[in-house]
Amino acid sequence: METFKNIIVTGGAGFIGSNFVHYVVNHHPEVEHITVLDKLTYAGNPANLDGLPKDKVELVVGDICDKDLVDKLVSQADAVVHYAAESHNDNSLIDPTPFIQTNIVGTSVLINACRKYDVRYHHISTDEVYGDLPLREDLPGHGEGEGEKFTPESPYRPSSPYSSSKASSDLLVRAWVRSFGLRATISNCSNNYGPYQ
Repeated sequence: METFKNIIVTGGAGFIGSNFVHYVVNHHPEVEHITVLDKLTYAGNPANLDGLPKDKVELVVGDICDKDLVDKLVSQADAVVHYAAESHNDNSLIDPTPFIQTNIVGTSVLINACRKYDVRYHHISTDEVYGDLPLREDLPGHGEGEGEKFTPESPYRPSSPYSSSKASSDLLVRAWVRSFGLRATISNCSNNYGPYQ
């Protein structure tokens, strides 16, 4: 099992990313330093990192599309956990441009830096890349059975600018793994809720 001493958490001042940072601080003492790279847009809040040791967690306010900044940070890291994303589906219907820039271009900047420095990369994605499922039959009032499910082998069927931008970023990661040997994994998460939301 790999051990990481210096990690970057993009979007680590956001709701889900900050929960991950708190978890690592509280449960993984082998991690000596966490760099939180966050643009602090509508989704990021530095107060989400309050109470964490300043000598262990460093907030860098910046954009994952900034190649020079990303290159500098990744060159000093053992792993990158990529939470940063434009993620509000309704916003993507109003203006898809930031979704393409952050979710696709930003991911390409990160994976190119990780490839350059042979840094382990974990990509946080969404189950929305798979599209929609019919209402499950096992829900109350809908008979018995489990209904259709998504698996990692399910075909991608994104249906919005948000989900298509995340599907695109997933496919970039998969291509970099196959073409360049990038050490990477992808999580296609469902909706989350909890502290800092």
